Amino acid sequence: MSTIWLQVRQCGNQVGQEWWKLIANERAPNSAVDRSFRESNVLIGLRGRGNNWAFGYHRLRTEDEDSLLHRTMDSFRKEVEQRDSYSAVILLHSLSGGTGYGLGARLCESIRKDFPMGYILSVTVAPHQAGESPLQHFNSLLCLSWFQRYADGVLLFHNDDMLRSMHALFGKKTEHISALQAQISLYDMNTHIASCLAGLMYPVSSLRTRSGVSIGLEPWELLRSVCPVPTTKFLYTSQMNKRGNASWDSMLSSIVRTLPHHSSTRNIHQSTAVLAVARGNGADTFNCSPFMMKMKQGYGCVSWNPHPLDYWTDPWNIVDLTSPSRLLTICANHSSVLDYMQRVLEKARTMYDAHAYLHWYWKHGCEEGDFLQAFEILDSVVKEYSAAGDH
Repeated sequence: MSTIWLQVRQCGNQVGQEWWKLIANERAPNSAVDRSFRESNVLIGLRGRGNNWAFGYHRLRTEDEDSLLHRTMDSFRKEVEQRDSYSAVILLHSLSGGTGYGLGARLCESIRKDFPMGYILSVTVAPHQAGESPLQHFNSLLCLSWFQRYADGVLLFHNDDMLRSMHALFGKKTEHISALQAQISLYDMNTHIASCLAGLMYPVSSLRTRSGVSIGLEPWELLRSVCPVPTTKFLYTSQMNKRGNASWDSMLSSIVRTLPHHSSTRNIHQSTAVLAVARGNGADTFNCSPFMMKMKQGYGCVSWNPHPLDYWTDPWNIVDLTSPSRLLTICANHSSVLDYMQRVLEKARTMYDAHAYLHWYWKHGCEEGDFLQAFEILDSVVKEYSAAGDH
């Protein structure tokens, strides 16, 4: 089963570059597998999208830029046709900038329509709450609603959450996001995302065939494990890497401490499903009843799911191959996404009611129905996560 990786704009390519560095390491198992790029698959647009979702989604009107979507889809089809068995695509992009937002959403929709049987997993990076563009709340509203409609799962990495959790895991305490940004670089954050992707999706021994062959099931088994309900598909990922023989229990405790446990209204966050991936020394000792119960309680697993936990193991730590080490990566369908969704809805509604910046969207092809549908979709996502523990 083959997976195609599609990297969109600056964020997608920066994260993708760190991902390929990890898996192309000559010390890595299966490093001999052909993962080289075809030059024809590197597609470049000559102009930006002005941080406008509508501009990126509906495309520029000039002939060269108008063909960027078609060139990308043509290249995508050729890749699919060269594979014995196409299974899905992993789409790397941001929720900032017209290309990451708009073109990323259009590609997701086009791939779903042209290849309906394949899975789509979106790896999405959300901007800082403090703001990177006056249009970011409209852009986030529209893009998130599109991925809710067309993707099977969304690994959502929020810049502010990443900063806080990375500092907490490093044992540092800083109150303000601006101070955190000064200590953790964009490169550090891109590397962290790539490390989480490797932790979740690099082949694991527990999913290999009896003959020891990996057939690339990891991304789609991940979706099966953590997206039991199609109306809730936004995923929260945490990771810890330790050299030596740190206990799995202590690593889990450190990760659980970084989780958002309560919403802004003091409601307790819950998880509909959780997947843990243990790599490195002693990975075969990872599963034990007390440990799994601690993870179930720490992530607030809902009572209606009879099997909320899944785990994979592998003796190789793909993130740190130079010394004995342990890597624990946990992906949860966690209701903390509510906080981000509600902020986006609140800010976008305020702007929409004030008719702020809307002319930039009408100018590039958006209609009132696009916004109304986006509000409705994200409202439904919020309601589903709010009621996750009541099913």
